[in-house]
Amino acid sequence: MTVRDFYLLINEIAPFETQAEFDNSGLLVGSPAAEVSCVLLALDVTEAVINEAVSLGAQLIITHHPLMFSPRRQLTDEDYEGRLIRHLVRENISLIAAHTNLDQAPCGVNDTLAELCGLTDVSGEGFFRCGLLPEAMTASACAEELSRRLGTTVRLMGPEDAKIRKIGLCSGGGSDEWTTAAEAGCDAFLSGEIKHHLALAMADSGLVAFECGHFATEEPAMEVLAVALQKALPALECNVRVYVSEVPAYTFPY
Repeated sequence: MTVRDFYLLINEIAPFETQAEFDNSGLLVGSPAAEVSCVLLALDVTEAVINEAVSLGAQLIITHHPLMFSPRRQLTDEDYEGRLIRHLVRENISLIAAHTNLDQAPCGVNDTLAELCGLTDVSGEGFFRCGLLPEAMTASACAEELSRRLGTTVRLMGPEDAKIRKIGLCSGGGSDEWTTAAEAGCDAFLSGEIKHHLALAMADSGLVAFECGHFATEEPAMEVLAVALQKALPALECNVRVYVSEVPAYTFPY
């Protein structure tokens, strides 16, 4: 297997051509022809994740969030991103990012989040999904259930006694999608981060908001992507080890 082979596998799951115009998904560091016997998946590439890849003997890191959103004029250790890229190059580790293409894909980030939240009758397109809880519950009870399911502390923005059955969602920093939830007749909207002024607008519209954390709403999809890649490997008659990072969010080696 080569880096190019993994790029093509991901492209079948979440076509890179579907990424948003602002995005920088794809092969970002390394050679397409580099051989790969071990892969590490992570939400972000950090120093700790690179060190984890080195310890595993991984030649390729696949992340959700890309590097180099903005053009670079220099590549030095003077800034965080520069240090990461130089570290990858020193260790001869390639980097592929699947960002907004994976957000939108069937069984991608937002479908994974909807399933993890226990929603049924899920529908939606692009970045937005909506679905039903098995039964209506109060907003406070729903926040507790979401906290348990996502392994995080969910922040409720709205009346605790509001009845919730239909929930709209968009992972990560997708709070701009709240208007789509309102138009779909949702009782609540869920995202990783919800800006204050949008929370006020949601409250004014009668929509309850659940802020669940960027990491918690997106990281589970990396496990789903890893499983999809592992299922594809036997058909290609190759033996490549695939791991999902065990580095906690925001953990660094210094």
